[in-house]
Amino acid sequence: GGYVPPAHTIRYIVSIRRIGGDHFCGGSLVGTLWVLTAAHCNIGYDGFEIVAGEHNLTEYEGTEQYLYPELLIPHPNYNAATNNHDLMLIKLQSPAILGSYVSIVVLPHQDASIPEGYVCRVSGWGYTNFAEKQASIVLRTVNIPIISPVECNGSSSFNGYITSKMLCAGYNDGGKDACKGDSGGPLVCEGRVYGIVSWGKSCGEAHYPGVYTAVAQFRTWIDETMQILTTYL
Repeated sequence: GGYVPPAHTIRYIVSIRRIGGDHFCGGSLVGTLWVLTAAHCNIGYDGFEIVAGEHNLTEYEGTEQYLYPELLIPHPNYNAATNNHDLMLIKLQSPAILGSYVSIVVLPHQDASIPEGYVCRVSGWGYTNFAEKQASIVLRTVNIPIISPVECNGSSSFNGYITSKMLCAGYNDGGKDACKGDSGGPLVCEGRVYGIVSWGKSCGEAHYPGVYTAVAQFRTWIDETMQILTTYL
């Protein structure tokens, strides 16, 4: 339910793909050596590459930077059954080069909150049609409002499965949402990456907004992890 932004205007997003193969997750460049994504995107070291400066997945545009993981650091408390703590840092083997096509996104402050109704944007190359399993070859973005945890956890919605480490965004009547292939990608509010695409019920379904990892709950962990692994390795 979104739109195609002008190419290379969302410069912090990266495509995570199987080497020589398909895109399967998004991520955000949060440092020249660091990508933030979802822990459920972890398929092990051997399997993937990260592409910055990407717009059309099927064309070589000359703007791409191919980056490879040195370390995968899923959050130690990640729970695949409940989707809690669904975030992972990837340390790159060599730094991304920032410029006209590649930039870093700012992290929110620890425990910062975004008010209900605030409109944020989620971007990715995920399915544009869940039923037809149709991915997008070009980057798309959609503007969606934050939904309160109380509403998102209500009996007609996720009914208690939303934890303090998650946030919800979308429309009650559905239609605009992240979908399969968008996982790990950024939900950006006020220029900061407040959410990571984590899970949901189908895509764009009424009463079931998208569920995102609440990045502001993890700013301290992210900073400490990046600092330790930059200093001592």
